[in-house]
Amino acid sequence: MTVTTDPHRPQPVDLSRNPHLTGVYAPQRDEVDVADLEVTGEIPDDLAGSYLRNGPNPRFDPIGSFVYPLDGDGMLHRITLAGGRASYSNRFVRTPMVELEEQRGEVIWSGLTDGYTPPASVVGDTLANTTRALPDINIVEHAGRLMAMQESDKPYRIDPISLATLGTEDCDGAMLVGSTAHPKTDPRTGELVLFTYSLEAPYLTWSVVGAVGTALRTPTPVTGLDAPLMIHDMALTKKYVVLFANPLVFDFAAVMRGGSLLSWEPERGTRIALIPRDGSAVRWIDTEPFWVWHFANAFDNPDGTVTVDYVEHVYPGGFAHSATPNTSALTRATCNPVSGAITRTRIGERSGLEFPRVDDRLLTEQHDRIATVGKAESDSGDLDSLWFHDLRAGTDVAWTPGVAIGEPIYIPGAEHDYWGAIGTDPVDLRSRFYLLDADNPADGPLATVELPIRVPAGLHGSWLGAP
Repeated sequence: MTVTTDPHRPQPVDLSRNPHLTGVYAPQRDEVDVADLEVTGEIPDDLAGSYLRNGPNPRFDPIGSFVYPLDGDGMLHRITLAGGRASYSNRFVRTPMVELEEQRGEVIWSGLTDGYTPPASVVGDTLANTTRALPDINIVEHAGRLMAMQESDKPYRIDPISLATLGTEDCDGAMLVGSTAHPKTDPRTGELVLFTYSLEAPYLTWSVVGAVGTALRTPTPVTGLDAPLMIHDMALTKKYVVLFANPLVFDFAAVMRGGSLLSWEPERGTRIALIPRDGSAVRWIDTEPFWVWHFANAFDNPDGTVTVDYVEHVYPGGFAHSATPNTSALTRATCNPVSGAITRTRIGERSGLEFPRVDDRLLTEQHDRIATVGKAESDSGDLDSLWFHDLRAGTDVAWTPGVAIGEPIYIPGAEHDYWGAIGTDPVDLRSRFYLLDADNPADGPLATVELPIRVPAGLHGSWLGAP
């Protein structure tokens, strides 16, 4: 079956001119299963489980545009550690778009920002005028469901053994209108709490999935927004769902004029929503404009205030243009839901940071340690260092492996804890998994696992302990 000619079909993207389609970001098209990987050092005997990571990885060379991190098909990478040995598997998340493109042997859907959708003459009535599904941001396990998460849409359920794609998942109706790519699990209750932004009023909803997988709260409107905003991540405390409504607005009028889908409107300021988990009225706090991609954690204080730790950017990178340098820093905000007051304090002296993570068992609780990705030199180069911030001591230390390093993941062992991350050498493009001692991460890896294929620089993942 061949693709019907469509005069509106966008032209191919010039991969050589897109830094997120070359080098350590270049798409990986191979799928492999390899056991007994080469290990330098020693994988501790108390460690058993799998690290799964997701990320944008176009199945075929894209057409129209490719805007990282919004575009790209999902590819799941799994590194399993057990008995001192390591194995690796990877699979595409096979959405209906990927499946049809594989049948045809070529790309059909364009980038998200192009405004192009294939007609029925090309893809049939069922998929006509659809945009590409993008479950390429995160991979989350809850109540026996393994899910590839996407931005403001339903996730795709994944078979935990084969990594095969099983179809979309709505979690008993809690994700009926979609989910964030970053839902949060409350370790105390086992509840999975999420939000979803949409392009039409009420623009924002939140939901809860119970510990056994049933919906405790179906999509519930969050009142207070007057425009559709992109909100990528959330934080969670015992009392509140915490959302930062930064002023990145979906602008469809601009798209019709050939402009950007997203518009940075700093005059709106940033609005912080503290949504009581008991269902009572949302508390809004207004402050100056800034941007947040990712949160580390949040917790309630005895005086009723809420502490939120996150990486704060001046503005959202390529979605805004400014003469002001776009610095980022690990930041602590303290929000008062009664008075509406907020204080924001920079944590440490480092800038150019992203991907903050804590021990997920401490979500909603006070934490002492945060890991981030950064740069050895903050003004240039790839993200090449892992930074470990001791909040109690007020210090931070780095491990710089000389490779492009990905998001850290906290790994609990039976006797000890660890940090892990995937890195790719920008010269020889070989990928490795690094395992670090959680107490002394700057000392370098306890074990380095040689991965059988290059893993493209990607986004987020989860550690799944052995059952």
